[in-house]
Amino acid sequence: MSKLDLRIDGREVSRYFEALSGCLGGAAVTSASGDPVDLAEAINQVMTRARRVHAAGNKLIFAGNGGSAAIASHMATDYSKNGNVRSLSLNDGSMLTCLGNDLGYDRVFAKQIELYARPGDLVIAISSSVRSPSILNAAKAAHAADCMCVTFSGFTPDNPLRSLGEINFYIGSDRYGFVEISHLTICHAILDFMCGLRVPKIVLLAAASANESEIRSRSNGCVIATVPE
Repeated sequence: MSKLDLRIDGREVSRYFEALSGCLGGAAVTSASGDPVDLAEAINQVMTRARRVHAAGNKLIFAGNGGSAAIASHMATDYSKNGNVRSLSLNDGSMLTCLGNDLGYDRVFAKQIELYARPGDLVIAISSSVRSPSILNAAKAAHAADCMCVTFSGFTPDNPLRSLGEINFYIGSDRYGFVEISHLTICHAILDFMCGLRVPKIVLLAAASANESEIRSRSNGCVIATVPE
């Protein structure tokens, strides 16, 4: 395939979304001690903590670089407006360039946490590749400020960010897009559940029915069943 020949077919699209679904379905969560935590239980813990943080007059603080910065800004806005949970992101352009220039980029989030975080705040540190010292330092600054820390990471299971949160969400992929979308989805799921959203079974049945119809149309009316080995 030449560089100009980038067209794909329906099967390639399906494989992409199946791979993305697999990343989300395989999301792993660990505690501060590295013990596995059930995904639903982890979500329940974050929801409960977020509500308690707000009720106590504290706040959520989101931090991330690049695509993760976009997630941080998006979530700080949605948790504030839709979840009624006091939230902010550390992404002001002037502040980032000032601190990066004067203190070094590895301190751009940590310094803000030192200045603005209060004991009892909840810091949410997001990084796909976990290669940035700025995020690792943010998590360490959160602990120094007596804040709880929740982390979102990817790429390698032994990455250092996974040991810095009380709750650590991990996506086992080395593709930025898959990891970032998964992080965003989990963050949004926590907010949606916190707001009372539950997916009705009829929606799941409708989706399954649509899937079966698509399979029938591709197989001339014969349903193709995959038998696990």
